[in-house]
Amino acid sequence: MIVLDKEKHVFTLHTQNTTYQMKADENRVLLHTYYGPRVEGGDLSYLIQYADRGFCPNPSQVGQRRDYSLDTLPQEYSTCGVGDFRLSSAQVEQPDGSRLLDLRYESHEIRPGKYVLEGLPAFHGQGGETLSVLLRDPFSGVEADLLYGVFEEYDLITRTVQIRNRGDRPVRLTQAASLCLDLPPAGMDFITFDGGHVRERWMNRTPLRPGVQSAGSTRGTSSHQHNPFVMLCERDAGEDHGLCYGAALLYSGGFQVEAELSQFGDIRLVMGLQSQGFSWQLNPGETFTAPEAAMICSPRGFTPMTHRFHRAVRERLLRDPYAGKRPPVLVNNWEATYFDFDEEKLLNIAKVAAPLGIKLLVMDDGWFGERNDDFGGLGDWTVNRRKLPGGLEELVPQVQKLGMQFGLWVEPEMVSENSALYRAHPEWTLGAPGRPAARGRSQLALDLSREDVRDYLFGALKNVLDSTEIAYVKWDMNRSFTDIWSAALPPERQGETPHRYILGLYELLERLRRTYPGLLIEGCSGGGGRFDLGMLYYTPQIWCSDNSDAIDRLRIQYGTSFCYPSACVGSHVSASPNEQNGRVTPLETRGVVAMSGTFGYEMDLCRCSEEEKAVIRRQTEDFKRYAPLIREGDYYRLTVPFQAPGYTAWAHVAPDRQEALVSLVTGSTWAAQPFVTLRLKGLDPAARYRINGGEALWNGDALMYAGYPVPLMQGDYQALQLHLEAV
Repeated sequence: MIVLDKEKHVFTLHTQNTTYQMKADENRVLLHTYYGPRVEGGDLSYLIQYADRGFCPNPSQVGQRRDYSLDTLPQEYSTCGVGDFRLSSAQVEQPDGSRLLDLRYESHEIRPGKYVLEGLPAFHGQGGETLSVLLRDPFSGVEADLLYGVFEEYDLITRTVQIRNRGDRPVRLTQAASLCLDLPPAGMDFITFDGGHVRERWMNRTPLRPGVQSAGSTRGTSSHQHNPFVMLCERDAGEDHGLCYGAALLYSGGFQVEAELSQFGDIRLVMGLQSQGFSWQLNPGETFTAPEAAMICSPRGFTPMTHRFHRAVRERLLRDPYAGKRPPVLVNNWEATYFDFDEEKLLNIAKVAAPLGIKLLVMDDGWFGERNDDFGGLGDWTVNRRKLPGGLEELVPQVQKLGMQFGLWVEPEMVSENSALYRAHPEWTLGAPGRPAARGRSQLALDLSREDVRDYLFGALKNVLDSTEIAYVKWDMNRSFTDIWSAALPPERQGETPHRYILGLYELLERLRRTYPGLLIEGCSGGGGRFDLGMLYYTPQIWCSDNSDAIDRLRIQYGTSFCYPSACVGSHVSASPNEQNGRVTPLETRGVVAMSGTFGYEMDLCRCSEEEKAVIRRQTEDFKRYAPLIREGDYYRLTVPFQAPGYTAWAHVAPDRQEALVSLVTGSTWAAQPFVTLRLKGLDPAARYRINGGEALWNGDALMYAGYPVPLMQGDYQALQLHLEAV
């Protein structure tokens, strides 16, 4: 709900549990007055204090008044070069060469329905409202239209900005943040989710210190190293208590998020496009639209914030062809065969998989062109007839006869130098003339900012998808971007290439989605190198990490869970010893961990013993039974991985609290282990539950407040799964 006090120019955004407020003051500066638990107190600008602060300059509009400075006031969208020395939200190179930007309130509009961003991902659906607040620099004609979307039931507020040039000469935009949030002085922690390839989204929590702390990516993707989701929280905040803020950027390219603790203790969070190397020329009358950012405030800890993000993502972001349905359990042939496969090997895997309850066979890298290793074939999206003599037209019907669907792997954004495509169009790759280009996985990046490149890729993929029935595509991308230069842009516009690339990627994916609405596309970038809300708008599930080790995945999936729901987390059972780290883990444990995601197998089923096949058959049956609960239930983190009491536990609880699935994995074992109990969460305290179909009945309040006694388990990395049903 958006409430306007016309007389005082106060804009209040109410959600179910929170309030967000801003005010245009007498100098037309748009001040941020409040964001926190819901209040009905009207104009909250009384919270803002004024004082004469040394070396904090005063705008000319206030005359001799020395207690009014942009450097001390909480602002809704911070300016640049005119008196605020904290983080700026936007930077513009003006026609005279100056970098000054002084944005003042001009007008506003409130309209029903949530705004739509052309060519960019955004939360969508019925019931939202939009607030548009127009700011203008009176000296240059540059405007910033701040857009806010309000989804009350999720406590979700979305934000973006559209920057226009209303002047008569071109300007150059060099920064365009989507979100600026100023908070009053408080002892707060900054939480980021960091790591690297095969160790993505490890949670890092540090106290805010004077100055700027940041996370971001200059790799052209949202990256394995940092994720475009962060949190600010009170020092003592935890899962069930304390004030916290979550902010996510719906973008898959380079980003930056910075948190600043100022000299006076106030806090500023700025999130948006990576400004390093970015520029965008705005000719007179042109507009630049920044990606959407999403905010949720939780007055009661991390768990409510997680639940609201999960529900909003599932119901207002994902466009999943399996929405409301159970997705098929899949088997991928990569770790079974790598590049060395043919039709017979694939069919043998399918013949073993089908009786085990697996319903989708995915053919991974190596099925196209001259693709027998990492050094060739990318870009030539035609079937390798030496491996598949009859092509997909013969292979797919044979898989379908076994009662399975068929999917395949593609990496359209990349090209091998040893390919027909590269030999025909070397100018289609990113790379400056006269400079040798760096390679990643022995490949170069195609320039998706170019329409002719996107047209070629769409046509090549369409030929494949039209040749037979393809139910699933795994869309991979396996390198960071270097040598960013486009042959299609003039020198003065080369700073636009990274963002134009992402817009081109989104356009290509949207074109495929509209042409094949029933096709499930799973995103991947070396696993979790592009795991963000922007990609989820187009690919409703993403391969969480190339690290499929169940124990490493505990920490990866833990960090992922703070923003991203289990329904979109690609997670499979792989072989033991594990390919990435050599760890030996029980098959039962690997299944329990993978079941908190989309679930599938990444191993050679033909080598499994009859005992292992029986376990796999039981796992697929369990997942089919629990899939609605895992995909739509509320997620609870019951412990922190690898901390006391020595095990990792989590739960999925049905919204009506009549059913729950609790999962637990132990660490390394030792003699004379202590007895421990696990306190559950989210149950109905008045209900009585049956566990795993047993005769005993357990009170919900007792399970939550007294706990469940964890049985002693011998051996490393054991797993326990409890299915609770209310009676």
